Amino acid sequence: MSELINNRQKRQEKLKGIIRDLHAGADVEALKQRFKELLGEVVSPSEISEMEQALIDEGMPAEEIQALCDVHVAVFRDALDRQLEAAVQQTTALSETQIHPVNVFKHENKAVTELLEEIDQITDAIANADVGSDITKLMEQWHSKHQRLMELDKHYRRKENILFPYLEKNGISGPPSVMWGIHDEIRAQLKEIDRIISATNPIADKQLTRQIADIVNPCHNAIREMIYKEEKILFPMCLETLTDQEWQEISAQEHEIGYTIIEPKQISAGDDLTETQSKPDWDGQIPDGLLRFATGYLSLDEISRIFNTLPVDITFVDKDDRVRYFSQGRERIFDRTPAVIGRSVQNCHPPASVHIVNKILEDFRNHQRDHADFWIQSRGMFIYIQYFAIYDDKNEYMGTLEVTQNITKLRALTGEKRLDDSQLK
Repeated sequence: MSELINNRQKRQEKLKGIIRDLHAGADVEALKQRFKELLGEVVSPSEISEMEQALIDEGMPAEEIQALCDVHVAVFRDALDRQLEAAVQQTTALSETQIHPVNVFKHENKAVTELLEEIDQITDAIANADVGSDITKLMEQWHSKHQRLMELDKHYRRKENILFPYLEKNGISGPPSVMWGIHDEIRAQLKEIDRIISATNPIADKQLTRQIADIVNPCHNAIREMIYKEEKILFPMCLETLTDQEWQEISAQEHEIGYTIIEPKQISAGDDLTETQSKPDWDGQIPDGLLRFATGYLSLDEISRIFNTLPVDITFVDKDDRVRYFSQGRERIFDRTPAVIGRSVQNCHPPASVHIVNKILEDFRNHQRDHADFWIQSRGMFIYIQYFAIYDDKNEYMGTLEVTQNITKLRALTGEKRLDDSQLK
């Protein structure tokens, strides 16, 4: 066993040495030959993942690995393409069970690949069209298919928000971070293409031809490269790493984000999954003093502070129309004091509006509607007031949640303010 560990460690050091030299500017073809001479024709996806993780742990920025990720794959591509047939068959058999998430990802990749080929045919026709010719129909076809391609965001979000957290629980955080960065680059390219399509006059011109060559084609190639990385590196590594229970939990959460192009009929919320399978086990236990929820666990103090930190006022009225709780945010909009706890909600409103309150509550109880929205202007604020009916698992009325927010500043927002390095200043 120690000999196997030592051999794996030696292979890891050799892999890291190749990548370090690559980042230092060494010739790619020379490194590919060096890889073959040192390690042979086969490298497992897990070894590549471990190598990237180790380099990040040793101080190499994830952004630097991301920038040269395609070159990394180019060095190892021959070896990845020549993985042992038995290993490929084992991976395929495990991932092609009825509701396995990897099988869903692969079907999406197949659909995306076919869609890219269709779009490429259209953009080739546009690029080769005579300058000044009418390309209206081609542009309409391109726009329609590009809108479908932008559904790729759901594929990436399922990876980022469902699959990657399970890898992180197993000590693999670097490679997912690198891959997430590439997702964002592709998203930005897809948005830019959508802008180009929307802004283009339906008459063929050289500028559009250049944009297809400089923006569209690189974006499509990046998507294809990501598909290769998923199917040759990410998915096999995940299948080696994650347990059956973890895959069941991943499968149970996928429908919340949705799917790309395809809609797997065999997967729906809770379909073929037991209650235990549909909820993560939170590493098997809940720390003392914490309350368990379907989506995590919190202490009473944390719950209170979360509610009081939200930029809204929250009041809960139970099924008997009694005020049971209100949050205590930094800036209250309407007066709330402990004296109102247990008070009839009708007595908390002016007599002239009680009939409206009663109508809302009656509608909530009878399932005539499940929310009601109002907005008013008061004391220099534009106030948004929402009432939400709360029902239990049997769809029986439990009470009403009132949410009040000063949206004066929100109404004035324009453009975008993204989460980026400017937030550090």
